Amino acid sequence: MKRLFRKNVKRIKGMPSAVLLSILIHAGLFLLAGMLVVFTVVKKEEKKFTPPKAVERPKMKLKKPKVKIKKTSKPKPTTRIVTKMNRASMPDIQLPEMSGMGEGLGGGIGGFDMMPDLGEVGVMGSEYSIGNDFEGRFYSFACDRRGRSIPFSIHSVRTAVKKFMNSGWKPSTLARYYRSPKKLYATTFMIPPTFSTVAPEAFGEGDTKADMWMVHYKGQLVHKEGITFRFCAQADELLVVRVAGEVVMGVAWPSAEQELLATIWSSSSADSRKYWMGNNTAVIGDWITLEPGVPLEMEVLLMDATGGASNYLWGEAAFMLAIEEKGVEYERRMMGGGSTFPAFKTAEPSHDLQDAIYKNLVSGEVSLTNGPVFCDYDSGKREGAPVPRKIDPSLETVPLEELASSDSALRTWNGAGGKTMEAEFVCAIGDKVVLRTAKGKQKKIPLAQLSTEDREYVELANPPRLDIDFSAKTTQMFANLHNASTGITVASDYRAKVRLKQTSAGQYNHELAVELFAIGKEIHGDRYVLLDRQKSCFTPTAENQKSHEFI
Repeated sequence: MKRLFRKNVKRIKGMPSAVLLSILIHAGLFLLAGMLVVFTVVKKEEKKFTPPKAVERPKMKLKKPKVKIKKTSKPKPTTRIVTKMNRASMPDIQLPEMSGMGEGLGGGIGGFDMMPDLGEVGVMGSEYSIGNDFEGRFYSFACDRRGRSIPFSIHSVRTAVKKFMNSGWKPSTLARYYRSPKKLYATTFMIPPTFSTVAPEAFGEGDTKADMWMVHYKGQLVHKEGITFRFCAQADELLVVRVAGEVVMGVAWPSAEQELLATIWSSSSADSRKYWMGNNTAVIGDWITLEPGVPLEMEVLLMDATGGASNYLWGEAAFMLAIEEKGVEYERRMMGGGSTFPAFKTAEPSHDLQDAIYKNLVSGEVSLTNGPVFCDYDSGKREGAPVPRKIDPSLETVPLEELASSDSALRTWNGAGGKTMEAEFVCAIGDKVVLRTAKGKQKKIPLAQLSTEDREYVELANPPRLDIDFSAKTTQMFANLHNASTGITVASDYRAKVRLKQTSAGQYNHELAVELFAIGKEIHGDRYVLLDRQKSCFTPTAENQKSHEFI
């Protein structure tokens, strides 16, 4: 066996090369056939994609949105200011309604009505336009266009004004004279007798010759409902009204009327120059009919060139434009005869404007608060800021369409730690505030634990108590007539002094507005007149000893 095995081995080793090559070729062919079979089996057929069927989902019912209300509000109107006044008793006085006053203690900062500052309002107009007013430009006949003094006379001034009117009121005819860059906007032309300086000073040209000037106003004449009326006017020295390119009213000082208006216009009314207005008799204009809401161009010319006295500061001027509506009966004057016509106006006169006019207006000659307002909308009387309506905080979460407002005094109070509470302010005691919740429970909270906004709210809701002292003195001026040894009283100068002092404890670091009204009573009669009105502001601090004084 052993021998046989060895023999076989030797034969293998000695196998011919041809046989070995044949074996290798067959093995390769076999391997290639196997690979072809494998590739044929592995190849996959292409599959077509079929989308799945849509899934039907149930519809969801959406709830209506709800809003959680967070309530904030301004302090409630308060009348907790306590005043003490030492003054003589006076009978009941009923003053006419005056615009620009608002609701007094009912609104604004610290309980006072704060109106926007529209600049100084005077009889010549305001520096700001309200839309339905007349724009006025000032011309000085004593200066050239660059403001240098030039020779002038009453005749040369009147000639220049006539040339302006005859040219169709073209400003180019006045190009050689000085025109102020400042504009004023007037809603009425009611300038009772005063100094000739009234116009130069109003336009910021106080250095020009006081009584050698002209003011040209341009605007629109319109009435929302339609009206038939005519102007009634008086002037010292000249007032002319032009509507839609035609002069409908002209009035001049009697001695200058022929020279200034003979070729311009004349009145056809039998009532002209019959009744007194200002410092002379009035002239009646032509009838004018306005269609509802249809505006007409309107211009007004005011001129003063009377020469005045040697001291020009005492030269006098007056321009008063009123209206008479057709078919309306007016109150008859108590003295001098005639009717009390309403002043022409395109807006209800503000309180300040009324004060400026009443200063020199003879009582009963003209009415400022009655009569039509010439504008195409309801101008109304100016009022204080509207008080916002408050939302009832008891409706914590409600649908949007069910929101409603109420007058609840509840508000949201914010604590220093981020906590909030709905409660009503009751009072402040020392360094604590008393609040009442919606359920009626009262809680005392230290002020230091409230937010800065809440502490300011408490201060405004707690105005200080003030003591008011009032005193007045009178100085009389006399004049001697016909070298008489004794004089007669021609004027009285009244000065009132008011002093206010905080009497309550605590600091009130907010400004207070104080108004003083001076009211006079007729000597021979039972009527009362508003003589003056002054306004002053102060903050009661330790620096001013919590007091304020003005005259």
